[in-house]
Amino acid sequence: MPGSRADELVRRTQIRDAAFELAAEAGLKAVTIRDVADRAGLSAGLVLFHFGSKEQLILTLLDWVLETTTALRVGPDIAAIASPGERLLVLLRQEMARLMSEPLRIRLFFEFWSAGLWDPEIGLRMQRELDRYREAFRPMTSALVAAEPDRFGGVTADSLAAVAVSIIKGCAVQSMIEPDLDLDAFLVASERLLNVRHVVAKRGSAGFSE
Repeated sequence: MPGSRADELVRRTQIRDAAFELAAEAGLKAVTIRDVADRAGLSAGLVLFHFGSKEQLILTLLDWVLETTTALRVGPDIAAIASPGERLLVLLRQEMARLMSEPLRIRLFFEFWSAGLWDPEIGLRMQRELDRYREAFRPMTSALVAAEPDRFGGVTADSLAAVAVSIIKGCAVQSMIEPDLDLDAFLVASERLLNVRHVVAKRGSAGFSE
């Protein structure tokens, strides 16, 4: 039937969004077939038709959360920055600001991380995507290590990428603890701690000063 595939995608998105709302409000334990159906305004049978089981619905929700939190996008403005150090700092700012803007999604991300300690399938998906996210930083960290060999002697691109991801995730955690966290101050403090010599010039509302 024409349009049936599009209709199915809309329905699956509707169900996934209902599951996210419940999980964001009360944790993964609140995601039941009946409650998701009620929140979506659908029948429990229709939810099962589209997802088959609660476990599959949870995994679909996990994949969506990962897709929207661990997908690194380097736009042309960042790619065009000549200095490897400055380029990495601007990317760090972008990722910190992006994750801080989605506190409910980040809280759910960390709940999935905790669940993955006991659920092998969740743990595997989490680890795979986190590895992919860190790997996405390697071109920039490789360029920085190559550009400043004296300063980064003994430091690998992999370890520098791991530190970058740790700062971003740490910022996300701190923003949940401290909703009014000052991103400018956090990035400057991170820069000082890591002894980064490049300071990003003011770039409109996204810039910062010493």
